[in-house]
Amino acid sequence: MTAVQDHSDHQPSPAAEPNGASVDTFVEHRRLLFGTAYNLLGSVADAEDILQEAWLKWDSVDHGSVAHPKAYLVRTVTNLALNRLTSARAKRETYIGPWLPEPLVTAPNAAEETEMADTVSTAMLVVLETLSPTERAVFVLREVFGFSHADIGGFLDRPEATVRQIARRARSHVQARRPRFDADDAARSEITEKFIAACHGGDLNALMALLAPDVTLWNDGGGIVTAARRPLYGPDHVARWLLGVMAKPTSADVRLEPAVVNGEASIVGVVGDYRIGALTYDIHEGRIENIRFQVNPEKLGGIQETGDPTS
Repeated sequence: MTAVQDHSDHQPSPAAEPNGASVDTFVEHRRLLFGTAYNLLGSVADAEDILQEAWLKWDSVDHGSVAHPKAYLVRTVTNLALNRLTSARAKRETYIGPWLPEPLVTAPNAAEETEMADTVSTAMLVVLETLSPTERAVFVLREVFGFSHADIGGFLDRPEATVRQIARRARSHVQARRPRFDADDAARSEITEKFIAACHGGDLNALMALLAPDVTLWNDGGGIVTAARRPLYGPDHVARWLLGVMAKPTSADVRLEPAVVNGEASIVGVVGDYRIGALTYDIHEGRIENIRFQVNPEKLGGIQETGDPTS
């Protein structure tokens, strides 16, 4: 899994626990716990809340009775996240406009488990939304973090055989819907630079040349800021809309800058020192498709330059 910036603001303080071993154990596994919650929920803010709840549970338990602290913590976070996911999905039925996951700025040149980097992309998070909560938990725990079916069965109170069946079903579902892409990091960075130049230069033809014939753009403003409430289709429509946004007086101070978001070269919009949006996309046969434009101010905490990257 690609290394992520540490966005948990609720770190337990050693001063709050006479036995520092409790804090050390939680901090040791905190990146794994955050990643589990984030991949289950697609929300940085919710993942931080889950970690706070998990810490309170861990802090109150008799640690001498916990034979495997890592398993206990992952089980706790998983079940808290599943409860949150069920209620969150009900709220999304009344969400204004397209719902997109919360983007997360990730560490560049992350080396660990690079073969699984696509599982934390925004594209993959969108696909994971089509799974049931239990399928999503099994897929994330198995495919992203490599837990055994037996371990996952313990986390979810399910027989191992049942977990295997859920895992096969979830994997098949994801493979059928996984976005196609074929650009390596260098090609993706080059296309990203050309996209930024075309947007800043107002060059319609150059921008359209970068877009796939079947390009689609989703824009999540959450009803809080102005955003397209329906998907936009086709190079001409998408390019004209993007350049129209850049030409607005309110966009005069906006800079588009490259950034690594959810493990992939992407773009952030910046005013001053504050990032006001994230634009992620898939690249297939040298062109951009499936553009996801996140501008909901309540979903931008994960792209701000706060906290230190963890590896």
